[in-house]
Amino acid sequence: MDPFSAEGELLNIHNAFHQGQYLTVIDFDISSLSTENKIPARVLQLRAQIAVGQAKEVLANIGKEGNAPDFAAVKVFAQYVSGSTSNAISEIATLVEAESENTTVQLLGGTVLQAAEKTEEALSLLGKHQGSLEAYEIRSFLHTTRPDADKALLHRIALIVQIHLQQNRTDLALKEVQAARKWAQDSLLVNIAESWVGLRMGGERYQQAFYVFEELAQAPSTSATKSLVGQAVAELHLGRFPEAEAALQQAIQKDPSDIEAIANSVVLKVISGKDTSEHTSNLEAIAPEHPLLVDLQEKSSFFDQAAGKYSAKVAS
Repeated sequence: MDPFSAEGELLNIHNAFHQGQYLTVIDFDISSLSTENKIPARVLQLRAQIAVGQAKEVLANIGKEGNAPDFAAVKVFAQYVSGSTSNAISEIATLVEAESENTTVQLLGGTVLQAAEKTEEALSLLGKHQGSLEAYEIRSFLHTTRPDADKALLHRIALIVQIHLQQNRTDLALKEVQAARKWAQDSLLVNIAESWVGLRMGGERYQQAFYVFEELAQAPSTSATKSLVGQAVAELHLGRFPEAEAALQQAIQKDPSDIEAIANSVVLKVISGKDTSEHTSNLEAIAPEHPLLVDLQEKSSFFDQAAGKYSAKVAS
């Protein structure tokens, strides 16, 4: 039985993680899980801790988790998030060489490599043994992989979609989603990935993405800052600024330090012609290297350089 299926024992913790309900994941009771599912469940818990800012705590205690390569991958990921980037990149290279077929190594290794702007290496690792898009479907339909392999493929596909979107290759991201949709029609992860692509493609896909994020954001059992931010971004694209602001305020109430909620609040204020100083200051304090701030600083510098070429002339 697929451990992530409707009857599978990992379904709830898996969905909670991808909905951004990290505290639910951390508190999830995994003691009664079968032996084969305890490691993937524990990995999700450790990743959730990292997501809520507890990377150093994870590093301090990771040695107690065991010798599975999954935990070695989590350690490297935590190192990268904690700022030990050079060590993490070096260690992930060694780990990939020894354990390239391990799903957690592929996923977290790919994440670290992409964050380090090693895109081709990340895609190569995430593409290990996947063959072609058609191979996804063949392996799924013939059930020739391990019980959890289909869901493991979905994890990798979701990350590949994110990477292609960062490359501005929406065509490749869409191709990945369409292939996955053929054999994982009801997957939450596919719905979310398809919504990411939809927000990039625009048109009627904005509304489709909104429906996905709104359903997650407004249901008490699935609401989280991540889904609220997704809803707000869709609202922004649809020109519904008051609704976007309401969703972002909900997200910040849930987590005042949520980086993406604050960053998108800055964007909303700019578009609405309102003062951005409060949210910008908050973002600078929490994430001074956030891409939005880096972009703003670069553009400000370019403006100053351009303005410096001209001097004011006073008519006599």
